[in-house]
Amino acid sequence: MRKRFFPLVVLLLGPAVGQPVGTPAELGLAGYAKVLCSAVFVSMRDPAEAFHNSGYWMMPNDQQDGITYVVDRERKLVHVTRGGITRTAKFHGDQGCIIQTQDGKGIHFTPLPVTSRLPDAASEPWPMGDQPSKDTTNIDRARLAKAVDLAFADPQGLTAAFLVVYKGQIVAERYMPGITKDTQLESWSMGKSLTATLFALLVKDGVYRLEDAVPVPEWHAPGDPRAAIRIVDLMHMSSGLRFIATQDPDYKPSMGYADHWYVYTGAVDAFQYSISRPLQFPPNTEGRYRNCDPLTIGWLIKQAVTGRGEEYLTYPQRALFDRIGIRRQVLETDPYGNFLLTGYDYGTARNWARLGMLYLQDGIWRGERILPEGWAKFVSTPAPAWKKHNYGGLFWVNGDGGWNLPKTAYLANGAGGQTTFVIPSHNLVVVRMGHFRGDRAGMKDLNRALGELIAAVPSTGTAN
Repeated sequence: MRKRFFPLVVLLLGPAVGQPVGTPAELGLAGYAKVLCSAVFVSMRDPAEAFHNSGYWMMPNDQQDGITYVVDRERKLVHVTRGGITRTAKFHGDQGCIIQTQDGKGIHFTPLPVTSRLPDAASEPWPMGDQPSKDTTNIDRARLAKAVDLAFADPQGLTAAFLVVYKGQIVAERYMPGITKDTQLESWSMGKSLTATLFALLVKDGVYRLEDAVPVPEWHAPGDPRAAIRIVDLMHMSSGLRFIATQDPDYKPSMGYADHWYVYTGAVDAFQYSISRPLQFPPNTEGRYRNCDPLTIGWLIKQAVTGRGEEYLTYPQRALFDRIGIRRQVLETDPYGNFLLTGYDYGTARNWARLGMLYLQDGIWRGERILPEGWAKFVSTPAPAWKKHNYGGLFWVNGDGGWNLPKTAYLANGAGGQTTFVIPSHNLVVVRMGHFRGDRAGMKDLNRALGELIAAVPSTGTAN
């Protein structure tokens, strides 16, 4: 009999949350502290460099002067201050950095170590390990080299990593000074695609189905219109939940601090905040990039994992990462122990390449089906409620031809220039990562590099 899971209670939730609490300056400083803390203690970057290139963007534009910071390496704390207001983030080992709540308790869960069962990566060949690929591929080496050079052409682009996998082999790999293949880099919304992947494991287990109504108990009270939201609507970011985001076409500053940022900076229970949102549009009628949808998918993951008695904080490592050669990926949480995979996630370029390979191989890894049959096609198919045909199932798709790639290409995409492209038509996975301040220049370089790369690689002759 196919297993089903319908949670009857909400597990391990923080207090009920209504609207954003705190001034934009207070919340911005909290986000600044978290990003700087992760840069220092997770990515091992220089504090001054990270302060300038990564932390700044969570502050309002008119309040970015006069900010100071203190890194307490002994207690693994980062304090960021402006105008007498200080916010703090603390490093919690394998859960990374977490904003300290203002109630003096810091966090409301017990961090856990996350360990891999895999042997030393140096002892195994790629992709299960890091021994060099035996490159026997047919590729234009001169154009490939030019593509790599183009990815790093403008120093203002702050490209940290560029990696190309062709036919399962690493054929190009370069890092900026100070960054290596082992550096856990800010990945931002590429974590949404990781959420899709973790959720796929539960779909394959028969725990959930895409067409199911979302089993949030509150949504199924009599007369609640949210009862009509299906899991597939969440996956398509088309739930219709009201969740203010600055990228909304009708956003106005008078709407207040955006929910999109509040789940990062508010030190609240992000899952509870997301599932408590009211409906704004009928489900599957309006595609909008809103963090509430992938966070609700994250809530479903947590309910399933804890509901069957498994440890939630270690679930990604044992259920996915160990199976595809990833020994460490830092998945940060809110203060209540919920993964904030909408943006607070850190991984190496090689880690993301492995995830891309899993999709390029239609969810099969070394002969074992890990993702449900058809899952790669689902996430890479444009969602019906999105007008530009550029979003799929927690992956972006190149349906509008915005990238110098075939329209069948799709990608995990994160703020600040984090991208993992899956290009089935050319048997390619391409990873580009960088520091946030270089986003605009870096993306211009990347698109030029992709055009050169496609010219260097023969097509498979098929659209998929």
